[in-house]
Amino acid sequence: MRLIAVTQRVDLVPRPTGAPERRDALDQAWTPFLAAADCLAVEMPNHPVTARRLFETLPFTGLLLTGGNDLFDQGGDAPERDETEASLLEAARVLSLPVIGVCRGMQLIQRAFGVALEAVEGHVADRQVVRVGDQPRAANSYHRWGARASSSDLSVWAHAEDGVVKAVRHISEPLVGLMWHPERLSPFDPRDVRLFKQTFAARKTVAA
Repeated sequence: MRLIAVTQRVDLVPRPTGAPERRDALDQAWTPFLAAADCLAVEMPNHPVTARRLFETLPFTGLLLTGGNDLFDQGGDAPERDETEASLLEAARVLSLPVIGVCRGMQLIQRAFGVALEAVEGHVADRQVVRVGDQPRAANSYHRWGARASSSDLSVWAHAEDGVVKAVRHISEPLVGLMWHPERLSPFDPRDVRLFKQTFAARKTVAA
């Protein structure tokens, strides 16, 4: 089993008085999905310094950037999450560890490589047809932001019928992004499970 650092969303929970409580949260569906991909999930707190120390101390073999919360510069309300995930993405790239970004996680990867995101319509649906290369497949979609172009570093390997980019991978590093939520499909799609297995098995040896 591979040990995978998993980021969490920030939920704002009302309190009787004062500001809302800020809670880290993770969909329980991620644990069995990652187990199906031979991975053990370890949740990262949305505290940049602590998360970075954990990531650089424990024997992780990959990083999963999960969905939920818009990016802060797109109207999101969790700047601490943006900071935490940007730091973890940087650390993973320094250590040559595989990274998978799902929905918001892919947007974070796109932003790191200078891809401009725009408001998109028709991409909140339990079922959507996505084209992987020339082949259609059923997926889900829960995002209001997207891109129709990519950078020279990120190749597009899936897109929606309207041209919105649905999946990317780095041309040389073990970085993959997808805009659908594989953990929410029941049963899990074997193609998604295989993608996670193959990506997180692609750990490179860090030069001494």
